[in-house]
Amino acid sequence: MNVEKLKKIIGEFAKERDWDKFHNPKNLVMALSSEVGELSDIFQWLSPEESEKKLSTKNKELAKEEIADILIYLIRLSDKLDIDLEKEVMKKIKKNSNKYPVELSKGNAIKYNRRDE
Repeated sequence: MNVEKLKKIIGEFAKERDWDKFHNPKNLVMALSSEVGELSDIFQWLSPEESEKKLSTKNKELAKEEIADILIYLIRLSDKLDIDLEKEVMKKIKKNSNKYPVELSKGNAIKYNRRDE
């Protein structure tokens, strides 16, 4: 995935429609939150098995669209805040690898700050 290319495509799409005036960080975060909510709606009442292996064709198509919307808003927000998304993702993965070393984290979902409880 070429994030810079997507940033340019998304930016041009918004510019052609004169949407830049609406794409401030606050509005983009709110739109992002709405899209995550729409994705949540697809999965809300499914069992874990249904969400993993038996997702209907219709729900899978809806999920694809919502995931794409989420990514579009994340890329747009990172662009507006002048954040190098790829660089920050790599930094966060490194940070998480320190917080969740394999020997302490493998096979469990305990948050790093709750290991001693």
